[in-house]
Amino acid sequence: MFGSALEWYDFFLYGTAAALVFNSLFFPTFDPLVGTIAAFGTNAVGFLARPLGGIVFGHFGDRIGRKSMLVTTLVIMGVATCLIGLLPTYATIGSGLRCC
Repeated sequence: MFGSALEWYDFFLYGTAAALVFNSLFFPTFDPLVGTIAAFGTNAVGFLARPLGGIVFGHFGDRIGRKSMLVTTLVIMGVATCLIGLLPTYATIGSGLRCC
């Protein structure tokens, strides 16, 4: 139950940040609506990947142990959340694509 609550809290925080600031921080050259849709698109990719993670970690949970898989998934979620917070913005890194 704790893992599910933490996962949903993580999705809630990301969704709130995607709605409020991610469009201007990561997609400032896009139209604001398109930037918001792109920010929510990254959230959707993570949400749609959940069943794949459930299949993989469910399989190993049955073989190795559910407690160790719970700890592993919580650590992965924590590291991923930390890395999202450390992402450089568009102002820092730019698009990376320079044309003549």
